[in-house]
Amino acid sequence: MAIVDVEILDETKNRYLTYALSVVSGRALPDVRDGLKPVQRRILYAMKNNLNLVPEKPHRKSAAVVGEVLARYHPHGDGACYDAMVRMAQEFSLRYPLIDGQGNFGSLDGDAAAAYRYTEAKLTALALEVIGDIDEETISERDNFDQTVKEPVVLPSRIPNLLINGASGIAVGMATAIPPHNLTEVIKALQLLLEEPETPDSKIFSTIKGPDFPTGCLILNTKNELKEIYTTGRGPIRMRAAYEIEELPKGGRQIVITSIPFAIDKSVLVEKIADLIISKKITQLTDIRDESTAVVRVVLELAPGADAENSMAFLFKNTTLQTNFNVNLTALVPSDNEFVGRPAQLSLRQMLQQFVDFRELVTRRKLEFEQRKLAERIHLCQGLIKICDNLEEAIRIVRKSDGRQSAAEALRKRFGLTEVQSLFVVDLRIYQLSKTSIDEVEKELKEKLARVAEIERILKSKKALTKVISDDLNRVLEAFGDKRRSPVLNEFEEPEFDKEVLVQHEDVHVLVTRDGWVKRIKRSNDPTTARLREGDSLFFLAEASTKDQFAIFTTFGNLFVTKVFDLTATTGFGDPVQKLFRFQDGEQICNCMILKKESALANAELLLFTQRGLGLRLPYDVLSETKRIGKRLIKLSGADRLAGVVLARGRLLLGVSEQGYGVLFAMDELPLLGSAGKGVIIQKLPTEDSLVLLVPVEKKSKLKLRLKDGGLREVQISALTIGVRAKRGVKVFKRGSGVQSLIEDEVSKPKTA
Repeated sequence: MAIVDVEILDETKNRYLTYALSVVSGRALPDVRDGLKPVQRRILYAMKNNLNLVPEKPHRKSAAVVGEVLARYHPHGDGACYDAMVRMAQEFSLRYPLIDGQGNFGSLDGDAAAAYRYTEAKLTALALEVIGDIDEETISERDNFDQTVKEPVVLPSRIPNLLINGASGIAVGMATAIPPHNLTEVIKALQLLLEEPETPDSKIFSTIKGPDFPTGCLILNTKNELKEIYTTGRGPIRMRAAYEIEELPKGGRQIVITSIPFAIDKSVLVEKIADLIISKKITQLTDIRDESTAVVRVVLELAPGADAENSMAFLFKNTTLQTNFNVNLTALVPSDNEFVGRPAQLSLRQMLQQFVDFRELVTRRKLEFEQRKLAERIHLCQGLIKICDNLEEAIRIVRKSDGRQSAAEALRKRFGLTEVQSLFVVDLRIYQLSKTSIDEVEKELKEKLARVAEIERILKSKKALTKVISDDLNRVLEAFGDKRRSPVLNEFEEPEFDKEVLVQHEDVHVLVTRDGWVKRIKRSNDPTTARLREGDSLFFLAEASTKDQFAIFTTFGNLFVTKVFDLTATTGFGDPVQKLFRFQDGEQICNCMILKKESALANAELLLFTQRGLGLRLPYDVLSETKRIGKRLIKLSGADRLAGVVLARGRLLLGVSEQGYGVLFAMDELPLLGSAGKGVIIQKLPTEDSLVLLVPVEKKSKLKLRLKDGGLREVQISALTIGVRAKRGVKVFKRGSGVQSLIEDEVSKPKTA
């Protein structure tokens, strides 16, 4: 066995590229010509060519189809094959289904299809247009995976399947997401290109108004946005559910959702809205019912006096009633190697032009095939004409011959026939030969010669060939064209909802546990009996209104603010804080605060201090609502962590370390910054000590400290000397363990601001 030295980098690169190409061309990306992935193409081909499951035939078990596809063409799992087959039968997945399914083929609620032993299938009439004239040598074939039979490289589709049904897939290093379109609009755009290849893009875009989703949702993109998407091959399509408001007896009203965005699980959507109603995140809705049949009908019950438009605006922002379809017009296009397509990102014009070019090639091959068959028949007819006047003699010659070859040889000598003509005459049954009429044969010959001449004229004329393609498209349009389902709103107003209208005032308790679980409960409930997880304990408790805001400060120096209304209302454990905000690994809560709706602290300040003794002041207005990622308040270095946040009151500040050292200084020594900074040194501490408290005090103040051993110590501020910051300070008590916290501290851990 020979050993070959290779560079591992080159070998790895080559093998990875081979694998990537296999995934790209063999599984994930559709072909721009027939719009199909290999598994879809093999399913349709097997159903037509092997099983003859055409529309006029009865349905047959899906198991038979899957078995046939796996046995002959698709060397992969039965699950993937059946899933592809199911999707081609779902009216909510494909704008124009290619398979007529009988049985449970799934639903818009995310229900899976029944197993393939329970369902049946056959081709739709439209699928026959995708399969096209496959038996007329219109496309190339290749060996299947075990080289026992041939399979088509691509189907000679008469319809632009890739555009009307779309596609999605993830390959290696690339993906595709092509939305479905309306067949009528796409064919009209193709006609424009056939009539005038230089048709401007503006005319194409005015013909194809946008995607046309099978679920019938609204499309919210301006003309310029759609132009950009169709020109570059990328961009988001905004989809929104359609709804109407129904008036009920006795003055009641309800919202009825009549369509949902494409590829959205309706049951998950309904469950999400129900959760918002139950958790009182949207108090203007009282209930939700799914009354859908074949038509989507989701009913939202409105509370008396509720604002329906405002409620829907909230749902559009917080649920998948409005979402995006991120377009990526990537497909396989023909390359020098006809058996392997080349992936490319296309514009809308390029996709249309690729299909036009393909139809020209297929139509030309079809005509050439017909021409060859006509030539063969003409040749036979010419042979019949030679013997028509001497049929009796020809029959005698055949009867006297010893066999087929000798009879053919005798006929060739007597009538001057070719070998093909003589064998054809010999193989005719006697009754066929005797009934042969010279007039009928000559008529047939004349018709076929005329058709050959017509084909030659078409093949020589670009205009004539274009007309054949155009006529074929018109036939498809008349048979399958329909109206658009998804209205395109090029001019629309983005709904703005007033969150305050949705928030119902309610007095509550806000609870936060040491393990980071957050919730709100009714003020009437006893917070001391609130349900906590085993081993957890209460960290923060405060009274609030649902119209207030809730702030969290973390050890990483970050601020997170949301409305109290947005906290889950429950008697259970609540939600982990990571569900509300995006915490980093190891990030913990160090302070919480309730921000009152009407607060007199607009000109107040915040004091922030770290474990290593740094601090700064910030204006109170930094406490504004944040996104999930929060915002930075103080820049920390190394392993330093934010230790606390207090409201600035009075003129003096007392910093107390864990080992009981205190430094008393004027608040003005702490700089007031406009945004996040590193701060300055409050107390100079050795490595083994840390800053525990920073308390605004007055000269006459008294503080009580809780020590780690459970003991208490009282500190008289008047007994301390006012100094400057950045010192170690003096011991504020003589004996006892380290400092743990301040008793009845309404400043260092403020509950209400």
